[in-house]
Amino acid sequence: MLRLAGMLYSLIGTSLAGSCIIAVLVMGHDTLTPILAAAAVGFVLALPVTWGVAKAIYAS
Repeated sequence: MLRLAGMLYSLIGTSLAGSCIIAVLVMGHDTLTPILAAAAVGFVLALPVTWGVAKAIYAS
């Protein structure tokens, strides 16, 4: 299951990080610090999401 989660994290992490970056840019924060913080939040938020998705796929 860890290998599946690793593959899923590469997709889910980039998707969530990109969504967070877009949200920050729409709010008008266009400097480096908020953009990097949003990317980091997206990558960290992707960890439990990836684990849940991998668990659901592995169970079925």
